[in-house]
Amino acid sequence: MASSAPPAETWLLENGNIKPLSKEMRHGHGRSHGRTAHNVSSSSLRKKSDLTLVRKVPCAIVRDVLANVQEVIFGTKLFVLFIAIPFAILAHYQNFGRSWVFGLSLLGLTPLAERVSFFTEQIAFFTGPTVGGLLNATCGNATELIIAIFALMQHKVDVVKYSLLGSILSNLLLVLGTSLFCGGIANLSKEQKYDRKQADVNSLLLLLGLLCHVLPLLFRYADVGESAAITTEAVLQLSRVSCIVMLIAYIAYLVFQLWTHRQLFDAEAEDNQDDDAEDEEAVLGFWSAFAWLVGMTLIIALLSEYVVGTIEVTSESWGISVSFISVILLPIVGNAAEHAGAVIFAFKNKLDISLGVALGSATQIAMFVVPLCVIVAWIVGVRMDLDLNLLETGSLALSIIVTAFTLQDGTSHYIKGLVLLLCYIVISACFFVSNRPQTQPNAVNLGSSTEGIMRV
Repeated sequence: MASSAPPAETWLLENGNIKPLSKEMRHGHGRSHGRTAHNVSSSSLRKKSDLTLVRKVPCAIVRDVLANVQEVIFGTKLFVLFIAIPFAILAHYQNFGRSWVFGLSLLGLTPLAERVSFFTEQIAFFTGPTVGGLLNATCGNATELIIAIFALMQHKVDVVKYSLLGSILSNLLLVLGTSLFCGGIANLSKEQKYDRKQADVNSLLLLLGLLCHVLPLLFRYADVGESAAITTEAVLQLSRVSCIVMLIAYIAYLVFQLWTHRQLFDAEAEDNQDDDAEDEEAVLGFWSAFAWLVGMTLIIALLSEYVVGTIEVTSESWGISVSFISVILLPIVGNAAEHAGAVIFAFKNKLDISLGVALGSATQIAMFVVPLCVIVAWIVGVRMDLDLNLLETGSLALSIIVTAFTLQDGTSHYIKGLVLLLCYIVISACFFVSNRPQTQPNAVNLGSSTEGIMRV
């Protein structure tokens, strides 16, 4: 009888029963309410709200609203950064310096990214693990996707390419490197191990994404005898076909992760069961979490519009190139909460969670966000392709290859993390000193009119 209880309870939860999971069930079904490595990582920055004063409010409706606000706003250790949001809006409408609007908007995006992960987890309590996993698959990198779409609407294709490339590089080298380095230093007396199966799957998908980026570049150089217009059109068509292939691969990856080989991804959450007992049950209702998710997404959209609209002025004001801001600054600040969580779990010698965050996010951007942006650009009439110049493509290729070699044996020590960090520093320095105009022959092929060309 005891052995049949967990499947029955899981079935009830997946069909809308909001009964919280018992600790025993949570150990047997680590992802039964849709938690991913991203959720677990973000939970390290959350704190339990003290609702003592709120419970004394006599009016039930007011009490519920205040409880919701306290859970949402003060339920994260990054709550102090929420103050940047109204200041960014004020700076925009009061015509403060555009660089101030850019900086405040970036700071405001930091806690919002963590809160989106929180809301998707709360919704997953009511929808079950499959819908929760799909929700994470689409909302896990909502900040990058929204910034990219706003940049596309303004025909800033170069900003889209640079920011998404930067997110991949940041996850593979900075986040993973910091996690392995800090974990190795904190656990010198232990041998750090992780499940190679997840790393192998993500590395394989990243290599497929790399192939789809390299081929348009090689095609452009192979067809040097053709006219520029013919080559540009062929590269654009090849990129669109490649993006469809990448989206098919990502859908297959979701089926692999959420259905056929789900057990491979359970370990990352199971290792953390004893540390997050406070997350046993939902703290927000379904519609409340959904409303907050929509509201936060709208705020992310507003701040993303500010970031995209002020990036060129900020580049001139700060004296650094748009490429450095897009490749280095945007990913670091926008994903700071998620990155911090990955490092925290590396300190606790739970590398499966850290790898799940870094590799999972890089895979999601490379195989979902990038091709989706190309498809969206296709729909709205913007000519975006996958053709990066030699510098960007080379940085991406070497980062993926170095990461794959780093993770090949299933063990880790601090020197691996140090090498990844040093690679990231070298790439950052390269983009910092690079101030090449994009009208040069080896520049990023924007494939659009002069309205889409801006000096980097």
